[in-house]
Amino acid sequence: MISRDDILSMEFLKKSEYTGSYQGMRYRLEKLAVEEETKLKATVWPEPYNYFATPETDKTSHLFSFDEDGVGDAVAWMNDVLFEKGYPAR
Repeated sequence: MISRDDILSMEFLKKSEYTGSYQGMRYRLEKLAVEEETKLKATVWPEPYNYFATPETDKTSHLFSFDEDGVGDAVAWMNDVLFEKGYPAR
């Protein structure tokens, strides 16, 4: 299970994307401007390829608020996806 402690600080996320993997599922968190708001975009996909080498059709994304609550919500969502899809799903 992915935990909040596995994700770097908000200060890091303000400046750069964060990627990781857990039990066959890769994930990426990134800052995203949506209209006039800043959002946290979480994307998950099956291993073995990196974000750029994976087809968009294999990725699942969701937007969250760009704050600590949003990071917690993103972690919960990633865990839900992990258990629903049963990665590695190939």
